[in-house]
Amino acid sequence: MDLDAYVAAHEGEWRRLQELTKRRRLSGQESDELLDLYQRTATHLSYLRSAAPDPTVLQYLSTVLARARSRAVGTRTAAWAGFAEFFVRTFPAMLYRARWWWLTTMAVNLLVAFAIGWWVVQHPGVQTQFIPPDQLDQLVNKDFESYYSEYAATDFAFRVWTNNVYVAAICLAGGALGFPVLLSLWSNVLNLGIIGGVMTAHGRAALFFGLILPHGMLELTAVFVAGGVGLRMFWAWVEPGPRPRLANLAHEARASVTIALGLIVVLLVTGIIEAFVTPSGLPTWARIGIGVLAEVLFFAYVFGPGRRAVLAGDTGDVEEWDREALVPTAG
Repeated sequence: MDLDAYVAAHEGEWRRLQELTKRRRLSGQESDELLDLYQRTATHLSYLRSAAPDPTVLQYLSTVLARARSRAVGTRTAAWAGFAEFFVRTFPAMLYRARWWWLTTMAVNLLVAFAIGWWVVQHPGVQTQFIPPDQLDQLVNKDFESYYSEYAATDFAFRVWTNNVYVAAICLAGGALGFPVLLSLWSNVLNLGIIGGVMTAHGRAALFFGLILPHGMLELTAVFVAGGVGLRMFWAWVEPGPRPRLANLAHEARASVTIALGLIVVLLVTGIIEAFVTPSGLPTWARIGIGVLAEVLFFAYVFGPGRRAVLAGDTGDVEEWDREALVPTAG
């Protein structure tokens, strides 16, 4: 296309939009004109991005639109209402929309973990290939149990929380590439399967599950959510569907940010359970019961508020005025 001719044809509309943006007061007619010009200019910007991506023109139009949007909708400030809205609608809606990705990730990873554990139990000789013989007895009889009481509870909770947030962040940040997500999930499930197999092979299965289950159910679920959403992001640019590839990737990237913010709170809960419940003097059934309760509440949160939010039309994405402008297409 002829960029100069396109700019010449529409420059008057852009300048008029700038003029309206700078006015302190607008009449009703002028307000309608501002909104109409904003929509037209957004379409112009979207078209130029695909047809003639000149950086100077794109930057100019982006600035004009940003100022016009601020003029049209006013300045929005964060409030407790927005915080509540995030956890009541946005976060559960995203969890529900992505449910098949993370539920499938969960099922596959747990099957692989149990398969690795069974293989380690059935082949005692391989245990020393993963853990040196001089450290094996120490792990089984002391280190695994003492790990949960080695540090002060508050310090341990912070360590666990930051580590789990890091693992989840790797899954989400590496989503566009795919491989980092698979590598992180594999490392996690391999460690779980080997340690579980070693403990079971030495008659310490009850201790293993008694210490893993209270916090591990919700903790692993959070990691699987991050992994599933990361893989969903990877698939967004492999198979974009009706959206442009970059637009679809941007949509899923925004979803991953929503999930990441929500998982920070979920993983904080698991860190508190791991630090204060797992090593506590409560009976094993009580500690596991707390873990089961936390897991049930999470699923109720996803399939209760999350499902209702989606049925009400909430996608979990940012508001329409914060998204990129798209050229309407047919078919």
